[in-house]
Amino acid sequence: MKILIDGYNLGLEKGTGVATYARNLSYELHNLGHSVSVLYGNHASSAKDGLLREVSFFDGAEERRGIVDILTQVQHAVRGPLGHSAAAVPMTGAVISRTFEARLPYFDRMLNASDVFKRSQSAFKLWGGLSRVRVDDDPDLVHWTYPLPLTVAGRPNLYTVHDIVPLRLPYTTLDHKRRYLQLLRKLDRSADHFVTVSECSKRDMVEILGISPDRITNTYQSVDIPASLREKSEAQVAREVEGLAGVPYKGYFLFWGSIEPKKNIGRMIEAYLVSKVDAPLVIIGAQAWRSKGELKLLGSAETGPGVDAGKRIVRLPYASFGLLVSLIRGARAALFPSLYEGFGLPALEAMLLGTPVICSNTSSLPEVAGDAAFMVDPYDTVALTSAIRTVDADEGLRDDLGRRGVAQAAQFSPAAYRERLDGLYRRFR
Repeated sequence: MKILIDGYNLGLEKGTGVATYARNLSYELHNLGHSVSVLYGNHASSAKDGLLREVSFFDGAEERRGIVDILTQVQHAVRGPLGHSAAAVPMTGAVISRTFEARLPYFDRMLNASDVFKRSQSAFKLWGGLSRVRVDDDPDLVHWTYPLPLTVAGRPNLYTVHDIVPLRLPYTTLDHKRRYLQLLRKLDRSADHFVTVSECSKRDMVEILGISPDRITNTYQSVDIPASLREKSEAQVAREVEGLAGVPYKGYFLFWGSIEPKKNIGRMIEAYLVSKVDAPLVIIGAQAWRSKGELKLLGSAETGPGVDAGKRIVRLPYASFGLLVSLIRGARAALFPSLYEGFGLPALEAMLLGTPVICSNTSSLPEVAGDAAFMVDPYDTVALTSAIRTVDADEGLRDDLGRRGVAQAAQFSPAAYRERLDGLYRRFR
């Protein structure tokens, strides 16, 4: 089949869990033998000159600003439902694109419709309808990796809904809640099918949104880390974590992800500081919405007075994927006390690498982690403190959790994911 997916999250500079989902999906579609087209919405030229389209696609500097951008968005909002045309990006190799290797999906064809995601959202705000995308080589099926107000007419349109956190925990996101709900209800009337990533998310969609369960397929996600990173020598991993993060191999706790309310960083820091364990805590992640509140215990120029954590807490705003894998492998345990997750990929990544996991007992995490993690109530800082102290002190428990984690992660292998995807797509042949 010729399958079109969107690059909505793939275009974000820092990437997200949804970007990882889209990237993995593109490769598994290729592995299933499908032809993959990826639609981006970069602010790039749609000129007839193919070389210019390729150059412009990678040129992040070309941005409209101020009144020009506002007028353009208004124009497209008014036109919105009339549609957008996607132009092929040649990808001849004229642009040296190795800088973007880790972020690019697999693709047979790369397409771009200038600002299509932003413009379709402006149009939905004005009209309440889905904007059409015209593609010169029509796909057999379109799989939107996120609930977007877009459709390709005359083709099956599938939409992945990872979770409905804006409705379940509205105080943890910046989404416009009324518009978000309006879009999901519109998609329920028009989508050919929904895809989600856990039974928890499917249950929420059925019970809260009233979507028929036979219109939703849970494919879960897969976890796969290159052998070159998984099999790197322990000595090399130790050099990397000690040299780059300044922490001892197997002597620190680790959290990675966006610093935002949903991730429960504030309670995690409180529990860690109260635990008084000697192992430092490493936090990797960019500050997102309301991050200052989550970090207020640390005390800094940004967050104001607070606890002097000294060298006990190390914060890194970013780590390359290769370094992140080494940091996960080198950790005594991974902390993932999120309030709510549609899937919880970081917990699974840690388990695949044999690192013990302390995580929440809520949302999708029990079905993903099984009996291979130390699970606690994420709202209970006393329980989280006790978990940190217990795992820190018990090497036998850490070894057992590591072994069970590897076995649990195998249930979410790329092969298992491909099988679930194949069953889904066969329904639309």
